[in-house]
Amino acid sequence: MRKKIAAANWKMNHKLSDAKNFLTEFNQLLILEPLKNNAEIIIFPVFPQLFAFNKLVNNTHIKFGAQNLHQAESGAFTGEVSATMIAETGATHVIIGHSERRQYFFESNELLAEKIITALKNKLTPVYCCGETLTERENNIHFQIIENQLKTGLFHLSKTNITECIIAYEPVWAIGTGKTASPLQAQEIQSFIRQLLSVQYGKKTADQISILYGGSIKPSNAAELFAQPDIDGGLIGGASLNANDFYQITKAF
Repeated sequence: MRKKIAAANWKMNHKLSDAKNFLTEFNQLLILEPLKNNAEIIIFPVFPQLFAFNKLVNNTHIKFGAQNLHQAESGAFTGEVSATMIAETGATHVIIGHSERRQYFFESNELLAEKIITALKNKLTPVYCCGETLTERENNIHFQIIENQLKTGLFHLSKTNITECIIAYEPVWAIGTGKTASPLQAQEIQSFIRQLLSVQYGKKTADQISILYGGSIKPSNAAELFAQPDIDGGLIGGASLNANDFYQITKAF
């Protein structure tokens, strides 16, 4: 059975004091009403908080990870953070290829393929993001865009390694805009992604991989989205900054 996952991408938000308050409130909610269906929770705070998170989530089932990494193990890359440095904090996951990294930092599929390899070498689970812009969808090339993102950035992996990854589909036009793909629109793409996985690696392998949806998920729409057969959870941005909102989303499984 594929894992149900609620992943909180805090982006460049929350000071350490905010993070502590969030976790205190969130854990109190979990005590009152634990999660169902063995859902997995992953929080992605900013880099400076990773070591603190190791202590803050100690003895809980909350996992945490980094929002990015550099593809090299070390070197003269001022301002960058390596996979080995992330792993030594106790982090277990890393987001790779978020649309904001692609858009603002010009990260290519080829570069992301290198980052995937580096993450796996350091026992970090990659959350590989793919998705189309509004223009690409309106021009009816969104399937082509997503297929290229997956084939170039991810499908160089072996069958064993691909099962160590999580995929997140994020329609760029629905991130931080208040717009949301309808459940059927989201399911259409998620199903397409699983079909691509099945062609490349076989149906049995494809059915093991969790595919998340990321695009303005809120407590009000989470249940309908998560009810779709190929949506295994969410990569949640704005709504994950509020402990109660994020908790309500996790209850939607």
